[in-house]
Amino acid sequence: MPLPDADEHYPIVLPNGERHLGTVLLKPILDHPNISVGEYTYAHDSSMPDDYAARLAPYLFPGAPEKLTIGKFCQIAEGVRFITGSANHAMDGLSTFPFAAFDPNRIADCLATTAKSGHVVVGHDCWFGRDALLLPDTHLGNGVIVGARAVVSGAVPDYAIVAGNPARMVRRRFSDTDIDRLNRLAWWDWPVDQINAAIEIIEASDLEALERFTNANSI
Repeated sequence: MPLPDADEHYPIVLPNGERHLGTVLLKPILDHPNISVGEYTYAHDSSMPDDYAARLAPYLFPGAPEKLTIGKFCQIAEGVRFITGSANHAMDGLSTFPFAAFDPNRIADCLATTAKSGHVVVGHDCWFGRDALLLPDTHLGNGVIVGARAVVSGAVPDYAIVAGNPARMVRRRFSDTDIDRLNRLAWWDWPVDQINAAIEIIEASDLEALERFTNANSI
């Protein structure tokens, strides 16, 4: 079956014909100046929140200095949270209490200090297990799998599996050579009709077949 329309809010149709309202494509429903999400990235949440931006990135305020960037075709389980720089407290004084946050004349300076970094960047085709937590300045490559309840920080290489608190790399999903080949193919950037035509190959584990498909279709 082909992919749904990229602008469809609820992409899963149950056997009885009803839409599954607990799973949403994020790009068409998010309206947040600090969040960028690629096509076909979805999130599941059985509570069906009205504001997925606030649910996924609770400390990322519109106009904050940092960004959350998520690639295409990512899969986000319930309870996953992206913690960006605005959640930080200054640690260079005698106390970490955010006094400036309670002063309207100083709150902008407070955010500028604590969120001077703190971006979170996620590659394409990443899978996040339930209740995973990504901390400020986390950068994930393509094809990463994050285990349930993992607490992730720092740089995670392409096609790594990470788990635990703090998260550690369990293994790479493919060899370095095959990871380079996958990144060169970048199937997530293909036109949707080409992805639809190649779904069975992508679902299988036949990298050579995917390369033959790209050559045959001049992708």
